[in-house]
Amino acid sequence: MIRVVLPAHLKNLARVSGEVRLDLAAPITQRRVLDALEEQYPMLCGTMRDRGTGLRRAFVRFYACQEDLSNESPDEPLPDRVVKGEEPFLVIGAMAGG
Repeated sequence: MIRVVLPAHLKNLARVSGEVRLDLAAPITQRRVLDALEEQYPMLCGTMRDRGTGLRRAFVRFYACQEDLSNESPDEPLPDRVVKGEEPFLVIGAMAGG
């Protein structure tokens, strides 16, 4: 079971509270997690990734096991601790400004 933590605004949009849990088959990658999130919660389509290109939106970051995975290949397997459900996959709204 993959645990996903969404930022507050995406939780509100998807009408969920707490973590989202996804049951996915291996290999577990960013792309598979995000595809499953968008399939289960269609209102999230286009919020984390561009609908046309599939690329991560500029002010969205992905973390797992205290590592920024935002610029990693979306097809790289996620860390074992995430795959085992010991650690969540985090979707973070990046901060900007001065």
